[in-house]
Amino acid sequence: MGRKVRVEEDASIDMTPMLDIVFIMLIFFIVTTVFVKEAGIEVNKPNGSLAVMPKNANIFIAITEDGKVWIDKRPVETELVRSNLERLMAEQPSDVIIIQADKEAEHGLVIEVMDQIKAAGIDRISIATAGS
Repeated sequence: MGRKVRVEEDASIDMTPMLDIVFIMLIFFIVTTVFVKEAGIEVNKPNGSLAVMPKNANIFIAITEDGKVWIDKRPVETELVRSNLERLMAEQPSDVIIIQADKEAEHGLVIEVMDQIKAAGIDRISIATAGS
């Protein structure tokens, strides 16, 4: 009688397709991530009880009590706010800008910064308060 020889095959799973999917998902999440451009300095904001923080805000401008303007963690001259915003908007579009003005900041400086924001083509400006 003839004996049947049974050949065992290696049972393995090819991991290549799964790794491809993981890398594609990683690239997708990196591309769609929203990076918040914080001002980089803390200011004493005025109190406000009815303030609401917009959900899609990702660019913050801080104005200190001594008249310094901060964008993206560095001080900026008032005249250069527009060009800095245009650069940030090219990197990541935002339809609202948050101004974090110190309660002791000069009114005129806040208006100048708001004018620069409007000149950059942004119509929605929100003022941050201690309640938001």
